[in-house]
Amino acid sequence: SRLMPDNRNFLLAAALCFLVLLAWQWFVIDPQMPPRDASPTASQPAPASSLPQVPDSASSLPRPAGAPPAQTTIQPTATQERLAIRSEELVGSLRLRGALMDDLRLKHYPVSLEVDAPPVRLLAPQGAGDFWQAQFGWVGAPGQTMPLPDENSLWQALDEGALTPQNPVRLRWQNEAGLIFTREIALDEHFMFTIVDEVENQSADAIALYPFAQATRRGEPETQALFVLHEGAIGVFGADTGLVEHDYEDLRDEPAAQYQGQGGWLGFTDKYWASIIIPPQNVEYRARFTSAADGERSLYRADYLLPGRTLAPGETWRTQSRFFAGAKKVQLIDQYRRTQEIYRFDLLIDWGWFSFLTKPLFLMLAWLYQLLGNYGAAILAVTIVIRLLFFPLANHSFAAMAQMKKLQPQLLALRAQYPDDKQRQQQEMVKLYRDAKVNPLAGCLPLLVQIPVFFALYKVLYVTLDMRHQPFFGWIADLSAPDPTSLFNLFGLLPFQPPSFLMIGVWPLLMGATMFLQMQMNPPPPDPVQARLFQLMPLVFTFILAGFPAGLVIYWAWNNFLSIAQQAVIMRRYKVEIRLWENLGWKKPDPEKPPGKN
Repeated sequence: SRLMPDNRNFLLAAALCFLVLLAWQWFVIDPQMPPRDASPTASQPAPASSLPQVPDSASSLPRPAGAPPAQTTIQPTATQERLAIRSEELVGSLRLRGALMDDLRLKHYPVSLEVDAPPVRLLAPQGAGDFWQAQFGWVGAPGQTMPLPDENSLWQALDEGALTPQNPVRLRWQNEAGLIFTREIALDEHFMFTIVDEVENQSADAIALYPFAQATRRGEPETQALFVLHEGAIGVFGADTGLVEHDYEDLRDEPAAQYQGQGGWLGFTDKYWASIIIPPQNVEYRARFTSAADGERSLYRADYLLPGRTLAPGETWRTQSRFFAGAKKVQLIDQYRRTQEIYRFDLLIDWGWFSFLTKPLFLMLAWLYQLLGNYGAAILAVTIVIRLLFFPLANHSFAAMAQMKKLQPQLLALRAQYPDDKQRQQQEMVKLYRDAKVNPLAGCLPLLVQIPVFFALYKVLYVTLDMRHQPFFGWIADLSAPDPTSLFNLFGLLPFQPPSFLMIGVWPLLMGATMFLQMQMNPPPPDPVQARLFQLMPLVFTFILAGFPAGLVIYWAWNNFLSIAQQAVIMRRYKVEIRLWENLGWKKPDPEKPPGKN
């Protein structure tokens, strides 16, 4: 059947909104985005035959018998082969056999909100099921037989005590031919390790050496972010490649990707944590992401190889690398980029397409948090700030909507006057809008403004570590998690846990209620299809947003409340009747009172 004019106009307005968003993405967002998943051939890496290969631990590591339960305590190797790591942020140990960074926990970040929950384990040794570790070392030129330290070489600790920010440690290993390797490892107050390697050639022969670093991971996280967040291999290889991201599935399908650059970094990132190897920023290097099967799991590796050098007898060579292993705190990541001059290290945090909104929004939230002491209160405050910033636009839009309501009786009269002449009806409606200086599409503007801000705030709540385990008032113990209550067990009064799709908490219900009330302030659409659609929208949004972070739902509900207040003020200013109670059925309309009149 033919669409009624109301339906056609409604669909045209919805299509226009979608086209505006698509054009914004195509012409504004995409040109600003750095290249993603850059082609490995574009960087023109050096031929594999001319350079040695980094030790392929992905194929030589032993296959664990199976992963233990999540909370199983991991027993490291013998005490004499371990060197403790301690700081205000970290606790763990370094394995002297192979000089492996393979045991690290984040002291201030428990795995859950439960009492006595253990800290997050970032690095774990082999034999622990899934593991995550880093190694630094040297490889020789192809065909060279001089013994070099590998994952089985036992290094000697030259200093007493644990590795702390106040106490760097030195390790030493030498072969029988006269090559002496010395490594100094320093740790700052947070999550950055600095590794200075020195090799002294006391042999009788010249030897060619190439420094390397690699981060190896077995298994992958339970990624639930879909397109919202990248978890997997990540790197920046100078200005030519921009940000490079590979999902774990991509690496399994194509298990090798090579790059070449100067400046940057590479490694693996989770939602809140990362393990990143950082080459010298002024030296050109070759880098790879690789993967290999390991039973039912997969091994993934990121590595880089620095240019080689031939050491004559008696010559010494020093190189420096860095290793970030810890929490992705926004201010700290930015600080590392500035003070340690790590090229585009800030891209380690996935700010998304709307980064020009997301990061400023986070900084505003963090500032308000310092003032108010609660991130939930900061979300309420930032909502007010956003509405003040967009007040002129929203005010104009609500004013146009109020004027449209005043024209409602005349529009109904036109439909009654020309019921069978749709073209004449449309012409008269356009003339009526023009004479009244009303834009019928102006009501779409608040939605267009809210969409990027909504996604930006969703990004902030989902991605940034600062929101993790942050409480609001009452039952909201974690703003980055969904509201834990549910209507279907009477908010905890009934002794059972509903399935996830029925976890409709208090705040999603408040959001749906405010959305419903905002719609009921307007006269119902004359077309029954549109009326039914608008009636269903609050219910649909309630179910959709119930699984979103509670902080985002609180923002939406509070924003709806402010919109209702603003709309009421504007409607009274233009002397438009607020038909809230009538639309709710609590007050019968006066038959002697024309609609739209006070």
